[in-house]
Amino acid sequence: MTNKYTKNLVVVLFVVIWAQNIIMKKIVYILLCCLLSLSCSKNDDQKDRNPYLTDPVVNLNLNLNLPEYNPLKFPGNYVITSQGIKGIVVFCISETQYFAFDLSDPNHVPSDCSRMEVEGPIASCPCTNDDNEYNIVNFGRHTTAPDDKYPMQQYRAERSGNNIYITN
Repeated sequence: MTNKYTKNLVVVLFVVIWAQNIIMKKIVYILLCCLLSLSCSKNDDQKDRNPYLTDPVVNLNLNLNLPEYNPLKFPGNYVITSQGIKGIVVFCISETQYFAFDLSDPNHVPSDCSRMEVEGPIASCPCTNDDNEYNIVNFGRHTTAPDDKYPMQQYRAERSGNNIYITN
């Protein structure tokens, strides 16, 4: 008699565990769906798409053996090139890390005065109707309103041997 009850108990336990497994899978699936739907937002890329600037094709090779690019061997120095919308500033953070940004002020339409001037790690717009300043070392973010203004347009900068490749 104990054998019969043991078999029934094992079957009941198997059914209960199987049912709980299915319920747990459904709960996990529902939670994942909720998490994914909550993480999506219509305005996620609102600040990513700058309405003022285009994406010009940039493909630069800066040879550090040439005298005009020699400053890029030392942290804190920069060079300005003529590519991009209004030129590109390439800033040396360390011997292996470089930042490259377009010099067109990202917070208004490109104009005669919108090419920014660089002094140290700060790029500023010389237009008389604004006082936009950006910190190159802080990923080109606006110095006084980083959450409200567009950052500088950044390009990919990679060092390989004695060359720095700037691309987008």
